[in-house]
Amino acid sequence: MDRFNAMRAFAAVVSEGSFTRAAERLETSPQLVSKYVSWLEEHLGVRLLNRSTRRLHLTEEGSRSLPRMQHLLAGVEALERGFVEREDRVEGKLRITAPVSFAARHLAPLLCDFQQRHPAVEIDLQLNDRKTDLVEEGFDVALRIGQLKNSSLVARRIVPVRMVLCAAPAYLARHGVPRSVDELQGHRYLRYSYMESVASPQLRAWMRGSADGEGGFTCNNGDVLTGAALAGAGIALQPTFIAGPAIAEGRLQVLLPDLALQELGLYAVYVHRQLLPAKVRHFVDFLQGYFGDPPYWDQLV
Repeated sequence: MDRFNAMRAFAAVVSEGSFTRAAERLETSPQLVSKYVSWLEEHLGVRLLNRSTRRLHLTEEGSRSLPRMQHLLAGVEALERGFVEREDRVEGKLRITAPVSFAARHLAPLLCDFQQRHPAVEIDLQLNDRKTDLVEEGFDVALRIGQLKNSSLVARRIVPVRMVLCAAPAYLARHGVPRSVDELQGHRYLRYSYMESVASPQLRAWMRGSADGEGGFTCNNGDVLTGAALAGAGIALQPTFIAGPAIAEGRLQVLLPDLALQELGLYAVYVHRQLLPAKVRHFVDFLQGYFGDPPYWDQLV
């Protein structure tokens, strides 16, 4: 039986002067209160109360034990109150890992706004396009882009991530505008292998063949590949959160806009759903809806 609840029942009986009034205070039944007190006496091996039909009397052992129990109960209740108060306060170091290009372009305003709302939170943002181990590396939240597989982690979708094939008008003027996947043959692909999972098998075959041949161009950073596309180096498959402004300004042109591509998403990933620290819970809630619906970078395209 729970020793804390047993001591609390005993203290309430002494304070209220009866099992019935103690039960009302603890919002339980007199039978359970009596059971708690009897169990506590048996557990301690002493009689704490002498019971008569009209009154309850503390025994000598009960008088000695009561102040100690009250001190323990007060300490536990203070500890519980402290956790409730901390749960209401959003504070502490929040360690976040995020993709390089997305964070560099879109996270600074969000993090500043979040800290204005919660000034007791310290932000530690680490940028990396690889999948970090949250537990091993001590991160509270990971922002990830892709199609997340089932795992022990909790993932909350923040916004859709739209992918487009695009190239500079100058490149298309030299090499022609492809009107179908078949017409992509002979065009140069600026390869970002992380994103190829969204493409159809036919499109992937062209991507790999074009990038792996003589004069191929492969990079693990979308900003570099978008820059290469802007310089007229070839065709890139890029998210609109990177390429959107250049498309809106006419410096890049979307190709095959009806092309079927699997949808990606930006996710907030964390370890536990239960007993989530306030700093993590508030940050993930803050992310939701911050970028708009559709996200502001897609409103340009």
